[in-house]
Amino acid sequence: MALIVQKYGGSSVADAESLKRVARRIIETKRAGNEVAVVVSAMGDTTDDLIDQAMSIDSNPPAREMDMLMTAGERISMSLLAMAIHSAGSEAYSFTGSQAGFMTDACFGAAHIKSVKPARVREALDKGCVAIVAGFQGMNEGGDATTLGRGGSDTSAVALAVALGADVCEIYTDVDGIFTADPRIVPTAKRIPAIGYEDILEMASCGSKVLALRCVEYAQRFNMPLHVRSSFSHRPGTLIVPDGVNPQSLPNQE
Repeated sequence: MALIVQKYGGSSVADAESLKRVARRIIETKRAGNEVAVVVSAMGDTTDDLIDQAMSIDSNPPAREMDMLMTAGERISMSLLAMAIHSAGSEAYSFTGSQAGFMTDACFGAAHIKSVKPARVREALDKGCVAIVAGFQGMNEGGDATTLGRGGSDTSAVALAVALGADVCEIYTDVDGIFTADPRIVPTAKRIPAIGYEDILEMASCGSKVLALRCVEYAQRFNMPLHVRSSFSHRPGTLIVPDGVNPQSLPNQE
């Protein structure tokens, strides 16, 4: 049995139909004999909409209150996804970042993860359930909600995978992996089947939007294999692996 952490971005959970499709994919992975923990972003443009609402009220809102507001988006998607899984005949529990044990520093809006103690996530997995965690968020020592900044859900997923001792962390997006150029702009761009951390870090530092730089650095530090793939197809994506690891040895590549 493999333990797989899957992360779904905003475009993958943009509406009710998308959530149902993601729920089916999660259940497929679980029924293949895997334990599955999931990290979700806010639905579609929810985060931008929340920022717009805040700015319409206060052009310079307090950072603590902004983080309290920003964590709402992921709470909506995590609970709706748990409902979609339940509706499809399986069991799931959803957890906020703080409930999942994400402790951060006190830098509102761009907090760094200090530790992850996912006891409640592990408990849900031990019950045979899917555990769903709100990405992009945690809690500081004072008990306040914090957010990790743009791309924070990717970092949440890698940190959870490391804390759980997962076999692989799958990052689901709206493209089939990492390409030599943006396939939405350059039709002749080629998918890269496998790549090392250093090369992907160089791509991220040069402006590649596929993965957040901090997420890849975290994965490299703990040798966590990543699999970047599309939530809209079952085609193989791009594996990001430590030196010496055979990409074919990783689970769930279909």
